[in-house]
Amino acid sequence: MTSGVCFIADSSWRRPANGNVVLAGSPLTLFSLSQAGQTIAECIERAQPLPQGHEVLTERLLNAGAIHPIPSTIDSAGFALSAVTAVIPAYIRTTQEAETLKSLVASCSALHGVVVIDDCSPHALPDLGAAQVIRLEKNSGPAVARNAGFAHVTTDFVACIDVDVAISDTTITQLLPYFADDKVALVAPRVKSRASTNFLGEYEVTASVLDMGESEARVCSGTRVAYVPSAMWLCRTAALRSISGFDESLRSGEDVDMVWRLNDAGWRCRYQPQAECSHLPRTSLHKFLLQRVSYGASAAALAKRHTGKLAPAKFNVWQASTWLLVLLGMPFIALGVAIVASASTAQKLRRFPQLRDESFRIAMHGTVQSAQTAASAINRVWWPIAFVLALFSQRLRVLFIVAALGPAVYEWWTKRPHLDVVRFALIKMLDNAAYGAGVWKGVIATRTIAPLIPTVKKSATNEE
Repeated sequence: MTSGVCFIADSSWRRPANGNVVLAGSPLTLFSLSQAGQTIAECIERAQPLPQGHEVLTERLLNAGAIHPIPSTIDSAGFALSAVTAVIPAYIRTTQEAETLKSLVASCSALHGVVVIDDCSPHALPDLGAAQVIRLEKNSGPAVARNAGFAHVTTDFVACIDVDVAISDTTITQLLPYFADDKVALVAPRVKSRASTNFLGEYEVTASVLDMGESEARVCSGTRVAYVPSAMWLCRTAALRSISGFDESLRSGEDVDMVWRLNDAGWRCRYQPQAECSHLPRTSLHKFLLQRVSYGASAAALAKRHTGKLAPAKFNVWQASTWLLVLLGMPFIALGVAIVASASTAQKLRRFPQLRDESFRIAMHGTVQSAQTAASAINRVWWPIAFVLALFSQRLRVLFIVAALGPAVYEWWTKRPHLDVVRFALIKMLDNAAYGAGVWKGVIATRTIAPLIPTVKKSATNEE
């Protein structure tokens, strides 16, 4: 990271009593600070320039997602639009899609160049002016198309943009400064769904699977933002070539695989929602559900490549015991286990005097999060099993309904879309069910049950 760069603390940042302990990042990690570390923490909290020798601590905090660079403090000299080439994979089926492609290419006119990969489109491409067009003789999918485009890139940076994405004049310029950190391989903007008059469009505006939310993040498996969709990426060309580009055997999930392989190779990937682009929502319920099934179907193939990263739920031993007891119809014993677990975690944290007042709240927060994780797994991946069990047990039927409806209603309440709660909850359940159906489809096709198996760890806390 270049000198003079300032950082801001992640929204998870807690430093009780301004002391020598920080809780921050995703997953939440406890950092014990030296006297010099406390000075660095104070500078971060005030968004001030850092003292010399900050690099070791700030690297740890960056990798944990506990802090983020402030772009206005980054020396972005040399990071210009002329150093970027756009690569656009195109499978054009209609005149409307052809016009959308033409508009996208025009919006990239300030870049060094545009490479369009015609993935054996059934419809003729429009006149794209100075853009370089390469036609594949066989429809091979986005991974193959993008790799074909990368082969023609001569600039330091490459923007991967899907045809149904619209970028603004500032989308790329807002992302470029983050590459001043020479470990950053990929920066993704927020992908918002374009407003639509139908109910699906209204749902996607607030609950699109492409929208990773309003908080910036380090992108890594097992964190708050585990991946970013390749609808729009800005990448360091050398980083993509160092891992041989996309895995061409993947028709779906190739973007998740790419992000995780970049992380495994020592690169950093970032999500910066300050930059935005827009994406066309699916126009029919059939297309909407097919998209979700496709996403789910990629989980099994990804699980074979990335062991343990596609688990539908991750618990510690206490959390797993709590929810197993609930499932077995012993809620009072489960409540007792949850209280004991919270007390145990609180006791561990009390060795840090600054955490004495917050320890129990932190412990209970972990239990609540595990409940959300369990509900998500039930209504997304485990729903076929839950549905069958619910046919034979009224208690399990109630649990299944609560797990399906509860999170959907809560999301509607917090996001307040221009859609009534009944339709929003119904679409949300269909969304989750379609994804889960795709997971089972992939499990059967690949003969692996990895995407169905939760992971259980011993420790309830992460410390550094």
